[in-house]
Amino acid sequence: MKFNSTYFENRDCEYYPCHDSDAINCLFCYCPLYFMQCPGIYTMLGNVKDCSKCTITHNPNKGWKTVQKYLQLKQEEKL
Repeated sequence: MKFNSTYFENRDCEYYPCHDSDAINCLFCYCPLYFMQCPGIYTMLGNVKDCSKCTITHNPNKGWKTVQKYLQLKQEEKL
């Protein structure tokens, strides 16, 4: 996949690969949906949201669009 403003992989990261996936979009290394009720796979460990099984934001084809969609929905809730 071509690197651009919506996708890149940091294969030099000490935590790479952080998810079980062939292609990982590292643009959202820290998920912007962390504090939301997102559609991803996660479990709660006390007060900590464990998203290690989620690959939604790391998907090279849909990750950027998914984040934009949920952030837009959250913004509309505040209006």
